[in-house]
Amino acid sequence: MKQVTRVFWKIFFIGFGLFLVLILSINLGVFGKLPSLSELENPSILQATEVYAADGTLMGKYFRDRGNRSNVEYRDISKHAVNALIATEDERFFDHSGIDGKSVLRAIIFLGREGGGSTITQQLALNMFAERSKNPILRVVQKLKEWVIAIKLERNFTKQEILTLYLNTVPFGENVYGIRNASLTFFQKEPDRLAPEEAAVLIGLLKGNTLYNPRRNPKAAVSRRNVVLDQMTKNGYLTEEEGAKLKKKPIALNYRKQDETAGLAPYFREVLREDIKKWCKETTNPATGEPYDIYKDGLRIYTTINPRMQIYAEEAVAKHMPVLQKAMDAQSSIKKGTVWEGRNSVLEAAMKASDRWKNGKEDGMTEEELRKSFKTKTPMKVFAWNSRREKDTVMTPLDSIKYHRQMLQTSFMVMDPITGEVKAWVGGIDFKTYKFDHANINTKRQVGSSIKPFLYCQAIEEAGFTPETPVENVAQDFPGFGLVPAKGVCKGNTVSMATALTYSYNCATAYIMKQIGPKRFVEFLHNINIKSKMDPYPSICLGAVDLSMYEMLYGYTMFANNGFSTEPIYITRIEDRNGNVLESFQTRMNQVISEAAAYTTTKMLGGPVEVGTAAGLRARLGAAEMAGKTGTTNDNADAWFIGFTPQLLGGTWVGCDDRFIRIENNLGYGGQASRPIWEYFFQKVYADKTLGIDKDARFAQPEQMRNEVMYDYMNIIDQAPLPGAEGEDQGNGAADQYLMDPVDNYVPIESEIPKEEQDVLKEARQSEKKNDKKAPDTPADEPKKKGILRKIFGGKKNKEQ
Repeated sequence: MKQVTRVFWKIFFIGFGLFLVLILSINLGVFGKLPSLSELENPSILQATEVYAADGTLMGKYFRDRGNRSNVEYRDISKHAVNALIATEDERFFDHSGIDGKSVLRAIIFLGREGGGSTITQQLALNMFAERSKNPILRVVQKLKEWVIAIKLERNFTKQEILTLYLNTVPFGENVYGIRNASLTFFQKEPDRLAPEEAAVLIGLLKGNTLYNPRRNPKAAVSRRNVVLDQMTKNGYLTEEEGAKLKKKPIALNYRKQDETAGLAPYFREVLREDIKKWCKETTNPATGEPYDIYKDGLRIYTTINPRMQIYAEEAVAKHMPVLQKAMDAQSSIKKGTVWEGRNSVLEAAMKASDRWKNGKEDGMTEEELRKSFKTKTPMKVFAWNSRREKDTVMTPLDSIKYHRQMLQTSFMVMDPITGEVKAWVGGIDFKTYKFDHANINTKRQVGSSIKPFLYCQAIEEAGFTPETPVENVAQDFPGFGLVPAKGVCKGNTVSMATALTYSYNCATAYIMKQIGPKRFVEFLHNINIKSKMDPYPSICLGAVDLSMYEMLYGYTMFANNGFSTEPIYITRIEDRNGNVLESFQTRMNQVISEAAAYTTTKMLGGPVEVGTAAGLRARLGAAEMAGKTGTTNDNADAWFIGFTPQLLGGTWVGCDDRFIRIENNLGYGGQASRPIWEYFFQKVYADKTLGIDKDARFAQPEQMRNEVMYDYMNIIDQAPLPGAEGEDQGNGAADQYLMDPVDNYVPIESEIPKEEQDVLKEARQSEKKNDKKAPDTPADEPKKKGILRKIFGGKKNKEQ
């Protein structure tokens, strides 16, 4: 017996010694590097980058796979979630130092059938620093590593910090990580507002993400929730009565997937993503020595977006665009499909750029089989102007392409012209279906007459023009280019410059261009920070040039900002996951024109919103002062309205991605197609007093102009508009009249088409020139006005001035 005892103790001490050696080896990193003390204090957990609005509202996140995490503090977690976790996963959590001897012994004796031996701290160690091994031997070593890390965690963190770290890292299924994301996903609540039964549902998910998912397996989820409630009752966190009552409740699920497209301003956030990715590549993370990673470093991006204004902007688009779409769908060319005659190259390119074509190619389908599949009716979901933004239907994939490309698109951007802060950004009609953003600096369309204020301002600044300067309303001959405009309403009379801008007379504008010169005008545009490449064609003065919404608003800031051009900005600062500021962004501006020229042009731009191409806008909104300009390109392919008050500048564009699809009546004018979005937005903004946008605000008159005589401009705009002018923007004529390639008007957005497919378009363009059938010109309305037009520039002559 003594011999057996000696053998037993010998084996025991040898085993214990080997165990100690093994633990020491693990601690020294023999079986893999362990986290250092600094890494334990600042755990490198994959964490989503979060985007915040100006008021701190979470707008959305950038993440990839397990990077979808949003950390919260202990104080921001419901006590019910903490209690449910401890009661279910680690009843003696507050009594051990990382390893629970009783649980380990139980797990060994019953081989895990009565529960595992891992404490919450050990589970945290696994979540933070490793993946669970499937190899039994390696799993034993891994378990010992968890013990070592758990003890280190207990020495360096409080119990509350360990609970917080755990709840911020644990997976809840469906690519949802962390208690905050889980709470928002399943109940649309912040985690501090979770009720006991809701907390029990989420903690129950930790046992099996799929099995106990309340959306997919509601019965199993209820059963598991009740087990958690029983544990909470057993451990004294609930009374018997409370527990029994809560177990009878159904799960009140309020599910919404927290994906990257969910949240406020999705178009804006997609543009922002590319900016932040670029910033990450150029900025080194001092903790790692590597560039920052937008998907795992938990950056916090603070933007200038105002959530209320953003919502009003999206409401304005949703209110007006369905009405406009319905009008366009009623057109004969759309109903009968004749708009697609001669457009085979466009359809071909779109078809080959589609996922259906690519997937078919990967599956080995021949081109003949693929083309046949595009002509076979198929059940599908398509975009629709309803609450769900989709509808179920049956149509051929080819008809689906036509259907979606016939949808009118829009962009709407609002900013503070003084600070440059972007307040609202809408890049299209529906981000889920149409990802292409129409507001950013890289998306350009012909701007039509919305460019005219720049020319008129240059004439005031450099050529000594004034609002009352007479200008000839006749076509102008430019050597090498011919008459500009080649077509249009040119009555051969003389009008004041203020009248020409108010009613957007093309012929009078061409006269001013003749005095300035195309080359000088292009240089002026570049000087006011419109940097797109522009050839000095005379037609630029009528808007026959492609520019972006971003650039146009950048240019217009100088009017409301006393001659200073202010760059639009939408990021205020970038912080790391711990709240340390990595970079701040400030307003950037430079003076490009005089205060006098800015103020005079601004006052002239009161004409269009009073009696011109956007007549009555200021009066309807009840603003003391307002300025704006419409823009319409040839055949209504593009409709613009850019307007501003002393506090806000906004621009909106409407058109189809394929420029040959357009509204064929006067609803396509900038004053009818785009202006209503702007107007509805400002109605909402003025009504919301919390925004601080004052209807009575006035444009600041420069000090040097206060001693000048201010004329009553009723004497300048003293006639009824010429026939075909009021309410109509005259457009910019046809592109081929100005030595431009007319085919440029008939291509889809090529950036959406793979490079290998773009040659399909190129091959067909020459044949398309011969088949091009332009929509017939629509006769303009000829409203008559009697009496003297209302004043635009500051009322009657002021003797004191």
